[in-house]
This record gives sequence, C-alpha cells and structure tokens, in this order.
Amino acid sequence: MTVTDIRSTERRTPRMKAAPERELVPRIMVIAMFSLMGLTLSLAAYAQLSGAHKSGLLVEAPIAAEREIRLVGTREGAVTVLDAQGRTIAQSSDEKAGFIGVVWRVLARHRLTAGLPDTAPVRVIRRENGNIAVQDTTTDWSIELIGYGADNVAAFARLVD
Repeated sequence: MTVTDIRSTERRTPRMKAAPERELVPRIMVIAMFSLMGLTLSLAAYAQLSGAHKSGLLVEAPIAAEREIRLVGTREGAVTVLDAQGRTIAQSSDEKAGFIGVVWRVLARHRLTAGLPDTAPVRVIRRENGNIAVQDTTTDWSIELIGYGADNVAAFARLVD
C-alpha cells in the first residue's frame, strides 16, 4: 500500500466524532467519600486525645485452669496432642478437632522463624470468664480463641477439662 492509497482510504471512511467525556465517578460521590474519611479520622483523633474508654480491647481474665501439652505434627498435617507424661489425649483427625492442626502450623512457623525446636510444650488456659487461650512460653506467642467458632474453641477446651 502506498501513501496515496492510505490517504484515499482516510478520505472514504467517515471520522467518528468524539463523545463528550463523562465522569466515571460523580463528583458528589468523591466529595462524600473524602468527607466520610475526614469525619472518621476526626472521631478517632478525638477518642484518642480525650482518653475515651476503649471498649473493643480484650481483658485477660484470671486463669481458672491450665494444662501443659505438646503438639506433635507430621508433614502430612496430622497433629497428635500429648499430655505432660507423653500420653496421647487428642488428634487433629478426631471429629471437630481439625483446628488443632491449624494452630500447630502457626505455632511451628513461629518457632521455625525464631530458630527454636517445635517439641517444647505449650499451655492451654481456661480463663475465669470462659475464654480459652494457647500460650507458647518459648516464643512468647499466644492466641486467645475468641471468634474462631464454637467447634474450634471446643477442640482446645476439651484439652483443659
């Protein structure tokens, strides 16, 4: 195709008129979004500076009961729970006990990054308010089992009872 052929083709095809540019997001929505962000920031700053009561914080109740256990896992993900004497008291393959394997994986990862062996015992704690916690004294890692579902919390609650 030569230059003259291209020019003649351009003359034959009608040029489209550009459509007027539309706003993708209406201006009022942008203003509302930034206003809401500013209001939220103002409320948070006021609560922090005025010393308002922090209602969403976890209050650690005193310990009602506790048990020292060891979690022994395999590469396949099966976890066996041993008591202080080395007896098997639970397994992650037991009905509704799979969450034990999840906690073991997190615990093993914390110990791996700290360069510690994963054979040290952990404490399962029942607090006076009924909350269950798992504490690892070797890495100072702990988890309060709140909001993980009744079956998941019950898997660890059975270990303390």
